[in-house]
Formats: sequence, C-alpha cells, structure tokens
Amino acid sequence: MIPISILDLTPIKQGGSIAQTLAETLELARHAEALGFHRYWLVEHHNTPSVAGAATAVVMAHVAAGTRSIRVGAGGIMLPNHAPLMVAEQFGTLAALHPGRIDLGLGRGVPCDPATLQALRRVPGDAAEFPRDVQELLFFLRPAAPGQKVRAIPGEGAGVPVWILGSSAGGAQLAASLGLPFAYASHFAPDQLEVALAAYRGRFVPSPYLQKPHVMLSLNVVAAETDEEARLHFSSAQQATDAALPPPIADYEKTLEPQRLALIRNAFRHSAVGGPETVAKSLKDFIARHRPDEVIVTAQIFDHAARMKSLEILSRVSSPARA
Repeated sequence: MIPISILDLTPIKQGGSIAQTLAETLELARHAEALGFHRYWLVEHHNTPSVAGAATAVVMAHVAAGTRSIRVGAGGIMLPNHAPLMVAEQFGTLAALHPGRIDLGLGRGVPCDPATLQALRRVPGDAAEFPRDVQELLFFLRPAAPGQKVRAIPGEGAGVPVWILGSSAGGAQLAASLGLPFAYASHFAPDQLEVALAAYRGRFVPSPYLQKPHVMLSLNVVAAETDEEARLHFSSAQQATDAALPPPIADYEKTLEPQRLALIRNAFRHSAVGGPETVAKSLKDFIARHRPDEVIVTAQIFDHAARMKSLEILSRVSSPARA
C-alpha cells in the first residue's frame, strides 16, 4: 500500500475571488482528511492571477488549523524567494502549533520576469545558490550547537521533514546527495521523469534523514461518474494559463488545431481522467511503471462540487492501485 496525497494549486476561477478559493481549499482539505488521504500540500506562486497561494505558510496555517490529522505541507517553498532563517522560523512555528503534521518541500521555482524578480528583492542567477540555501536551512532546523550565534527560534530541532522538489534531474541529484526525499512534478513536467528517477535512485546517499530513496510523484487526476464527464471537467486544466481558471468546454479537444492538441496531450500525459474504472486502471499503471513510494494528485477542476466528487471517487478506487 502506498500513500496518496493531494496537491492543491489554489486556483482562482473566472468570476471567483481569492476569499472563495481559500474557503474552498479548507473545505477540500477537510474532505481529503475524512477520505483518508495522507498529505495536503500547497503551492507558492507570485504575480500569478490564477493562483491564490502566494503566502504559502499562511495558507498552510489556515488549513492545519481547520483540520485535525492530515499532514499539511508546502509543495513547495521556492527557497530563492526567502531567507533560509525565516523559512526555518515559519515552519518551526507551524510545527509547534501542529506537532507531527507539517512538511516542508523546497524548490528553485520557475524563472520570474524581471519586474517580479525585483519585487521579490532577488537578483538574476540567484537560483544557482539553491543547494547552499538548502543546506543552510537544514542547519537552522537542527538542534542548535553550543555557542551557535544565529538560531532559528522557533525552528531549531523542530523535526520538520524536508523534501526536495524537482522537475528535472538537477533536483533529483541534489535530493540524492543530501539523502532527502524527492518529489517530482510529473503532472506538468513529464519529459525528464525517467532521467530524474534514475539519477535520484542511482546516486542516493543514506543520511540521518533517510536511509533509502523515497520518491513521491505527482499525477493529474480528474474522476467523475463517466469518462465523458471527466473529460469535460479536465478541459479547464487543458485551457489553463496564468489567467483565472476558465470554465469547462464540452468537446474542447475537437476545437484545437492538431499541433496544439499534441502539445497539450504531451504535457498532460501523466494524467488519470475518466470514470472510476478508467481512473483506477490509469493510477495502477502509473504506479506499476514508475514505482513511486507515494503519489500526490492534483486537479484544476472549475466546479467545486465536481472537485469534491473527484476526490471521493479517487478514494474509492485507489485501494486496489496501492496493492
């Protein structure tokens, strides 16, 4: 049996609001908890009209306070945007408020436009310091050494599990070298999945954090009562840009030029979209092929009730896939 978790992209929908998104996020997290999902992770995006998750630690606090047992994590904190000390303090605070329930996933993030980079007080090329920043953060999360001049209070000795996130072999190699768990963004970056898995598993060095490789893979999942209904809801994700999430369009793929359709199908090739039997088979095949230790699923579904229903169906069909 492998755990299945939820990655909430906190979508702002056309005609919706940030307040609505965050209210739906908490309702979905409670639903996921009741259904027995393992983790509920949240994202960090800046200057993105389609995403409400900019202040990730704040949204995590909202979700963790409104739930009781599900693990709540960052999927993830884009470390080049932050001082490692402040991340340690934020997650140490969350861990103190919600002991044993907080995860910290760390990523480089996607390249920002110059104006957003400046607004974040970043400089071009600073993402190259990501490996050093990760090690500095790990240092602050350890129990403080005697005479240590700078301490993360709270944060030191908090025991927050740290994951490395990646969409290429670079993140995999860093996770392997530090002996940390690795989460790969196969839901939007399918092309380097095999290379990244081989790099992580082949180069893994046991550490005080982890004795053997541990991989979590993301997967787009849209489940409905029928394949046709699921494809309708999936069309919102297929249309998605940085603008607010659009409503679904019936037979959306038929409206596309062949080249555009091929690009979309390639980008979303790690997806389970359909009725219960279709989703169960797709999930089982994905696990059998890539052998993850965990799967984290995401879905850009416009209708909130359909999104809740998708989780219910996934919960029902996922047990056979975990065997």
